[in-house]
Amino acid sequence: MAAYPNVNAAQKYARDVVGGRIVACSYVKAACARHLDNLKSAKAKSYPYRFDRDKAERACKFVQLLPHTKGEWARGNQRIKLEPWQLFSFAMVFGWVRKKDGFRRFREVYEEVPRKNGKSIKVAGAGLYSFCADNEYGAEVFCGATSEKQAWEVFRPALKMARRLPSLRKRFGIVPWAKKLERTDGSVFEPVIGDPGDGSSPSMSIVDEYHEHPDSRLYDTMITGMGARSQPLMWVITTAGFDIAGPCYEMRERAIEMLEGTSQDDELFAIIYTIDVGDDWTTDDAILKANPNAGVSVKLDYLKSQRDKAVARARLANKYKTKHLNVWVSSKEGFFNMEDWKKCEDRSLTVDQFRGEDCILSFDLARKLDMNSMARLFKRVIDDKTHYYCVSPRFWVPEDTAFDGEDRRLSERYQGWIASKHLDATDGSEVDYREILECAKEANLETPAQESPIDPHGATNLSHQLDDEGLTPITIVQNYTNMSDPMKELEAAIVSGRFHHDGNPIMTWCVGNVVGKFLPGNDDVVRPIKQGDHNKIDGAVALIMAIGRAQSGTKREKSIYEETEL
Repeated sequence: MAAYPNVNAAQKYARDVVGGRIVACSYVKAACARHLDNLKSAKAKSYPYRFDRDKAERACKFVQLLPHTKGEWARGNQRIKLEPWQLFSFAMVFGWVRKKDGFRRFREVYEEVPRKNGKSIKVAGAGLYSFCADNEYGAEVFCGATSEKQAWEVFRPALKMARRLPSLRKRFGIVPWAKKLERTDGSVFEPVIGDPGDGSSPSMSIVDEYHEHPDSRLYDTMITGMGARSQPLMWVITTAGFDIAGPCYEMRERAIEMLEGTSQDDELFAIIYTIDVGDDWTTDDAILKANPNAGVSVKLDYLKSQRDKAVARARLANKYKTKHLNVWVSSKEGFFNMEDWKKCEDRSLTVDQFRGEDCILSFDLARKLDMNSMARLFKRVIDDKTHYYCVSPRFWVPEDTAFDGEDRRLSERYQGWIASKHLDATDGSEVDYREILECAKEANLETPAQESPIDPHGATNLSHQLDDEGLTPITIVQNYTNMSDPMKELEAAIVSGRFHHDGNPIMTWCVGNVVGKFLPGNDDVVRPIKQGDHNKIDGAVALIMAIGRAQSGTKREKSIYEETEL
């Protein structure tokens, strides 16, 4: 009778998580419960999948024959030992197959694990298994990344493993080169920066730290190239990040919808190690819940030390939450809670629902060479509480900036939004303010503009033209006096659910990029700034100015404070 020690350990892990014997977040519990439920479903002939313990055990055994490549385990010439949580992932990915042909069920893997939990060496082992032992003739395994350094984070340990194991090289005919591994059957394992070359047909693609990718181009290209493979595998493994407008967060949302049962995706395996909403992030339990390898590859004392520093120094809190608890924070020192912002999203909102109502039409006209924005804000009083609605904001950027800008990542982001029709590109190297004026005039016909706050650093001519069209431009200097109260009101409205938006991805990105700069000596007075030129906040600034005018309720003349930089 065959023995399955690794599969048994993986199964026990799933049962212990679901049974509450292992502390885990709701997403890990859902992943484990899904497997246990699927095992029951697999007993029915109509269910298309089954769990192959032999294949799962084989993959787990293969990886544990590989050597460690750095640290104390490498010095001791120790082999990799997969912990129960790692065995669970390996068993799921390589054990579940289709009943009709025995090929692998899961084609995509999304795994979120905090730093120092052995991500890279784990997927390096998975890559070597797919390269050598996955019964894929002419396998092509790629470690995809946006930079050479990141691509090598996974490939380097795989290369070292192959070099340290003559028995592995001999058994599978592996030839290690400086920058790739090859086999005599034409199989290749190599790092890829950007898109793989024409003619590539990945059998497995590994994307490490997907949160750093500005768009999904590399991921999409890899997936497209897998069409000729019988059981291709795309494995994304990442920590949380700061960009909730990026492709990684989008995939995370897709994974969560699957785990929570709101959507079905039978070919996606996902597991997310983090803390739950409402958990006290300062506790030891939070550390254990988010870090499955705590006490193994990452020392508990180290994690507690990082936690204590974050508690003592507030500016370190978001970094600690993101990198060690896997909590997504939109900016390293983000002012707004973006989880609450997402809860305020209502994609059913349209301008037609507000047609004929007065609005605030606000403009942030940063520079002619950069992004410009227009926010349209409505206010309604419901049960004596003020609710705000941001609907159909508009954004413009010069075509040259979008397609030939110096910041490649920013240009790629712009191009994606242009393709999705969320961003308008005006011809040439400068924003054409005539297009903004025409858009404002159309908006004014749909929903009359009560006021149009505009920053004084924008186009003076446009301000006069808005005045000529009856849009009542109000010059707002972006100082503490003008921005603090509306910024805090927006924060309060988001947290309390009094704010509503239509899910525009650029507005979400801008709001997420806002960092609060507090008045020295007064933590109650704040204004918005950005962290780095690539983190634009134009849309958020326009929105905050609109909130400020909506708060006032009545038109008034500009005050001395609006004219003075404070």
